[in-house]
Formats: sequence, C-alpha cells, structure tokens
Amino acid sequence: QVQLVESGGGSVQAGGSLRLSCAASGFSFTDTCMGWFRQGPGIEREGVARINRDGRPGYADSVKGRFTISKDNAKNTLYLQMNSLKPEDTAMYFCAADLGRPYCYPDLRTYEYNYWGQGTQVTVSS
Repeated sequence: QVQLVESGGGSVQAGGSLRLSCAASGFSFTDTCMGWFRQGPGIEREGVARINRDGRPGYADSVKGRFTISKDNAKNTLYLQMNSLKPEDTAMYFCAADLGRPYCYPDLRTYEYNYWGQGTQVTVSS
C-alpha cells in the first residue's frame, strides 16, 4: 500500500535550517507529482512546494528563495531544505502525492493530492 513517512522536523531558532525527508513506498515515486504542505495552529493547510517527475519545482511565494524541494528517485525520498527559517514557518509539515499525475497542477491545492503522510513538526523560535 502507499506509504509516506516524514522525518527531520524539530525546534530551531529563527534564521536556522532544517531538512525534511519523506520516504515513499507502494507506488511509482519516479513518475508522481509530489508536494510539501504545512498546517500551523488554527489555520488551514497550505501548499509549500511541489515537484514534477522531471524535477521541476514550484513554490509558494512565502518560501521562495528560502526553501528547496528535491527528490532522490533511487531512494524513493522527497526532501525539503528549509533555510532562513522564521517563526511564521512553525507548523506541522506534510508530504503528499498526487498519484496518477506526473506533472503537478501549479497552485498547490490540497484537494489535488490523494495520499498524505502523518506529518513532522517544525517549531521556529524568535
């Protein structure tokens, strides 16, 4: 069955960095649109970044220039490198897959993704 398992979250001070990982199994990771989303306290889940099967990324405006999404097809693993972290980046971060779609829709809408991980918490203190 499809599994997405996130790791790498933690607590950092503002300006610090974290690297999130998402281990994928049970589907063709290489040919699937993948995304990272986050949900802070009291707010709706929002898209952070996405990556097509060809490796082309897309980002939410709030993280452009600070976050980098990448993937290792040999390891079936998705990554999110987060630099220059801000307190407003504090959230639970989720990995998601849009099975059956190799090229992501551009707008990072949660309903476009049909499989989700359990999330990993990121806390940024000022």
